[in-house]
Parts: sequence; structure tokens; C-alpha cells
Amino acid sequence: MKFTLSDEQRQFAQALRDALKQSTAWETLLALGVHEVETAPDLVVAFLELGRAAVPGPVVESFAVLREPKATLAWPPHVPYIVDEAEDTYAIVDGVRHRAIPEEPRKSVDPTRRLHTFRLGEAIDQIDAEAFNRGVLACSAQLIGLGRTLLERTRDYALQRKQFGKTIGSFQAVKHQLADVHVALELAEPLVFGAAVTLNTRDVSAAKIAAGTAAYQAMRTALQVHGAIGYTSELDLSRWMLKVRALVTAWGTEAYHRERLMAALCP
Repeated sequence: MKFTLSDEQRQFAQALRDALKQSTAWETLLALGVHEVETAPDLVVAFLELGRAAVPGPVVESFAVLREPKATLAWPPHVPYIVDEAEDTYAIVDGVRHRAIPEEPRKSVDPTRRLHTFRLGEAIDQIDAEAFNRGVLACSAQLIGLGRTLLERTRDYALQRKQFGKTIGSFQAVKHQLADVHVALELAEPLVFGAAVTLNTRDVSAAKIAAGTAAYQAMRTALQVHGAIGYTSELDLSRWMLKVRALVTAWGTEAYHRERLMAALCP
């Protein structure tokens, strides 16, 4: 199946990309109307760009799951802690949305992702049936966007860095690594858009598996091609690398989604 973006979607994506080059502040996202996105395919378009820019904050929780600007949540066991800080905090337990009171901070592999334990408050209402799948879908799109930037910036570095008098991008081994990442991302992205069309358990879990695998491959390749500097926090690319590491297991690990996918295929 081939997915083609509409002119409006392309314009929205380009507007987001241009604006996020200047600022990833929450106000920028609200000014561009990310909180007003309603359909799942448009959500994917937005989160591909949020991933490209490694936008911090509870974007999945606010814009995809709760659809409330400046809100965040925990959804144990797959989102066990309150993610980042927001005006309104919630926890989803057995399909019921509760107020949540943040308590102790917890460390995250991604320093821009601030986590807290929480205490349950009053029950508010039932969460809608598609909320969890929207979170998984948005996280998957974010991972693809992160992988795209890692690939692009690693390619650019490989075309500049020289060893033995040649750019490392001319070495066959480096070419193969970058090509493998490109193929993985190209195969994963249609699965994410396909899941946006159906928003069913089978397709959403398949998309998360593929997106997580491709983004992790992009991260590992970026680390290897950049060499020793890739292990330093001074490298700006570490923002994308660490966010991939955090999001690969967010909204369900690969093992969880494989079990979910198998259950959907063989009920």
C-alpha cells in the first residue's frame, strides 16, 4: 500500500519543520496548532517532525493521548511514571483517568525526560478506547523522525570526516551501515501510516516494533560512525540518541508488542 500526503499535510509538515529549527518551545507547538490535530494520519505527520527536532516535553501524552495542551500522564505498566511536568497530571488505571500527584523524581536515560513517581487522586472518567493506541502510534512516528535525523546527520558527518586521506563515507562498510538504516526506516514508516489508517491493535503494535528497531539501528550506526566523540555528551547528536533509547521501551516494550501482535494474529 502506498501512502501519499495531501498538499495540506505537506504544508503542515514543512511549517512544523521550519518553525522547530528556530524553537522547540511549547508555545511554538501551540502556535502551529499541534494540539488541534484530530485524525491519526495527521498525528503521524506532526510526530514525524517532532521526532526530527527531538522536541522535549510530554508531547505524546498531551497531544496524542489526552488531547489537552500542557497535560501529562502515567499509564502503568507501560508508562510507569509521570512524564515531565505539566499543569494537569493524570494516571490511567484499569481504563479510568485519575488525578495524579507527582512525588519522587526518577532518573531517565534521556535527561530532557523528567520522570516522577505519583500518588493517585480522585477518579475523573473513563479514558477513550483508542487512547493507548494513539500513544503507541505517536511514539512510533516520533521514533521514525528521530531515526531520520540521526541518519541525515551521520551521513553528513561521514562525508566530511577523513581517515587515511579519504572521507569515511567512501568506505564500503560505512556505506552499507547507512544503507541498512535507510532501508529499515523506509520499511517502517509505511507501517506507521498504515496503523494510523486502521488504528487497530495488530497494526499499531507492528508499527511500534518496526519503528523502534529502525530508530535503534539508526542510533547504533550514528554512534559507531561518529567514533569516540559519539560517546560524549558534548556531541549535540546525543539529544537524538538518548531520546531513542528512552522511547524504544516507552508505550510498551518490543516483547510486549510482539505478544500483543501474536494475540491479534492468532486469537
